[in-house]
Parts: sequence; C-alpha cells; structure tokens
Amino acid sequence: MRFIILLLLLFSCRVNAQETVHRELLLMGSRFDIYVVSEDSVSSERYIDLAIAEIKRIEGIISSWDANSQTSSINDAAGIKPVVVCDELFNLIERCITISKITDGSFDISYASMDKIWKFDGSMTSLPSEEAILASVSKIGYKNIILNKEKSTVFLKNKGMKIGFGAVGKGYAADMAKDLLIAKGVLAGIINASGDMNTWGVQPDGTEWNVAITNPMSKDKAFAVLPISNKAVVTSGDYEKYITIEGKKYSHIINPKTGYPTSGIISVSVFAPKAEVADALATSIFVMGVEVGIDRINQLPDIDCIIIDDKGEIHTSKNIHINEN
Repeated sequence: MRFIILLLLLFSCRVNAQETVHRELLLMGSRFDIYVVSEDSVSSERYIDLAIAEIKRIEGIISSWDANSQTSSINDAAGIKPVVVCDELFNLIERCITISKITDGSFDISYASMDKIWKFDGSMTSLPSEEAILASVSKIGYKNIILNKEKSTVFLKNKGMKIGFGAVGKGYAADMAKDLLIAKGVLAGIINASGDMNTWGVQPDGTEWNVAITNPMSKDKAFAVLPISNKAVVTSGDYEKYITIEGKKYSHIINPKTGYPTSGIISVSVFAPKAEVADALATSIFVMGVEVGIDRINQLPDIDCIIIDDKGEIHTSKNIHINEN
C-alpha cells in the first residue's frame, strides 16, 4: 500500500570514516529498505539484523493473519470476552483510538471486517452487494473497542468485529526499528517500509536525507524533492493498488463510515515525528477529503501534508514549501 516514495540518497563510500550499508528484503508482506550509517560494514550488517528481528517481533504481535497472534485472539473473542494483551499492543490500540477521535472516525482499526467484502488481489469481478457492504459497516466502530487499562484487556463489543493494523502497522514497525538502532548507538539511517519511512541523523557527507515525492500522474517522475531529517514521511496513493470494474477504478482505501472506496484524492504524503502517526493520518485524509484533511493537519503540531487530487492539483498544509523537481 505504501511504496511510492523515491529516495534520493547521495551516498559517499567513505566520508569521515563512515559508510552507508543498505539491505532490501520482504517483511510484513511488503518491501523494506534499511539503510544504516556506521563506521564499518560489519557493524552495519549486524545493526540491520537487529532491525529485522525487531520488525518480525512486532509482526508476530499485530498480524491478523497469524492465528497465534494476540491480535487474532482479540478478533476470535469478539462479542464473547475480553482478551489480556501485552502492554505494547494495548498501548498501540489506545493510540489508534486517539487518532480515530482526532479524525472523527476517518481512521478506524476495526475496518478489518471489510476484508471479506473488498479484495484487491485481482479476484474481484463485480462489486459487492449493498447489503453486504452495509452488514460489514455495522461491525465497524472504534467506540466498540473496549479497553481496560488496569487489567490490560481488549474487548470487541460486537460479534463479527475485527481489528487490523494494515493502515498503521508498517509505520509502527519502522518507528520501533529506528528507536532500537538509535539505542544501540547508530548515528544515522533510514527505515523505509514500502514508503512508510523514518529517518534520523545525516548522510556520511553531512548533508540531510532527501526524498522525492512521486508524481502520481507520471509515476516515473517526481514532482517535489524535500529534505528530511529525524522525521517520518508516509505517502499513500490510490494508483498502486486498486480494482477496475465496468470501466471504473476503485481505490483500496475504504471509507469506514460508508464501506465504499474513497475518491477525489490520488496521493497523500504526511510528515510527522512518528511514521505510525503519519501512516494513520495519510489514510484518514483520503476519507476526510482535501479541505477537511488540510484543516485538521494544520491544527496538529509538527505535522504537515501534501495532497494531490484527482485533477492533478497540489494542496499543502501551511508549513510545506515545495521545491518542484
């Protein structure tokens, strides 16, 4: 879902006895690119191994596809009983509910009940029935996720409810991998989880990392290049994952309030201190629309966005200054 940010990395093999090591691999069902700046390649490879282990650990907790995960246990007990979870998962769910409140429900981790209705793997040949969509929407609602902090339990109030972290999980994994490497003394690097990207430090030559935001009207070109350091950026687009039925294109980003794919926006980039937050807000803006989305972002400290609508027009929050490429 998130793989439309291009990195412009102006690497030097060795500057001030530092070098950048990169590894590309498949994690959480998506492409991850991990860059580490260190004094030698052996240390860098070891650090990358640590980051990979951390990402796999997180996937084991939040994956709704793993029958043994705590998330699956929550879903299996929907409408039946609360489930005791680890503090990490409890706190993640609590933060997700906070984002749901901030976005008036445009972001909602209980959207996962829609997975059986809309499929973007090429298998759909006709639209779901209105009855099926309405039935699934009735199971969506962050207000029906009941948390008990004292007991560290999560309870989905209604049978058939499901939570999923597809709109926030990779961003959270990028954040955690970054935090781990910083704690280990890594001075600079990038965790790029299919476009959910978190950076820290600077390149070996002392310059900032730069990102090029893909032009969704011409995917082999960038419309803007922006410096980024010690911050996360997430770009979400409707043109990498979609279905076409009877000549009409349907985005993979679903409005949790209606159960139908969003329209009117083709790309959103959000800049925030954490990839988790940027990830959630990027999805939310598709649902909220251009005007409401920008207004909401402008009210949040240290967060900015770039939106491209379906006419190719660029809209930005108040603190964004674009140097067009």
